[in-house]
Amino acid sequence: MRRVRHEVTGGPEVLFVEEVPVPEPGPGELLVRSEAVGVTLPAVRKVREGPEPGPLGGEVAGTVAAVGEGVTGFAVGDRVTGLCFSHAYAELAVVHEAMASRIPDRATAVDAVALVRSGLVARGAYEAGHPRPGDAVMVTAAASAVGTLALQYARAGGASRVVAAVGSADKAEFVRALGADEVVLYGDESWGDPVDLVIDGVGGELLGPAVRVLAPGGRLVAFSSGGGTIDAYELLVRGASVIGFQMAAIARGKPEVYARWRDELWELHRDKVLRPRVAAEIPLAEAARAHELVASRRNLGKVVLIP
Repeated sequence: MRRVRHEVTGGPEVLFVEEVPVPEPGPGELLVRSEAVGVTLPAVRKVREGPEPGPLGGEVAGTVAAVGEGVTGFAVGDRVTGLCFSHAYAELAVVHEAMASRIPDRATAVDAVALVRSGLVARGAYEAGHPRPGDAVMVTAAASAVGTLALQYARAGGASRVVAAVGSADKAEFVRALGADEVVLYGDESWGDPVDLVIDGVGGELLGPAVRVLAPGGRLVAFSSGGGTIDAYELLVRGASVIGFQMAAIARGKPEVYARWRDELWELHRDKVLRPRVAAEIPLAEAARAHELVASRRNLGKVVLIP
């Protein structure tokens, strides 16, 4: 089978395709013949600046080709999506049973990778901020796969005002169509009127203006892998708080919550409350092009590899 990996860190050009044997699923694992693979900013950053090259994990969707010992919830032929922690950029990928879920008949594999992981992160980050009906909510990286869904969660959750923060003006119309009442650019001198909750998917230098736009008692939820530093005095004068969120902690420590949120995602998708956006479907062999698109922040929604 074909898979994509890298042997040195660097830009998208270090990715290459190789032929390798088909992996064997271990106990509690599924072997999935992939029809779609999601590309994420953390994966792009891992290739560019990770401590050392390693397998590129991520979300995959397709059909179960084989099951390992002890698997009881799935069978060969089932359509599933799930997180692969080893080599996700491949024609066949290994997914642990606990990380897998069925794809409804009405949905495609591309729908699944655009919705499930990004939707879980969006839902988790939004809930971590303890939203209240009537809150004003800002979402950074609002045109990203997670950001587009976070905007929709805020709108459906009763926010009085939803603000999208994006890197360029050409994304404004796109995020307004997803429910944003206002759009601010990262480089704007002011990010407008204060908000009660910021869902931040960027980090780094944007943490400063994100904290400064908080209303008294406001909350900032940081879920980005971009890191950054926050001025404690800015929190003090606002009585504000910063909350870190990582989906992996929920998946490992609260599997029942993870499963419930996943089921609710599909219900919201069925009811057209959540509409995942796909920026591009790119052949697996052109993974470098997919990484370049995500790294440049030009994508409007999810970037998907098609094996």
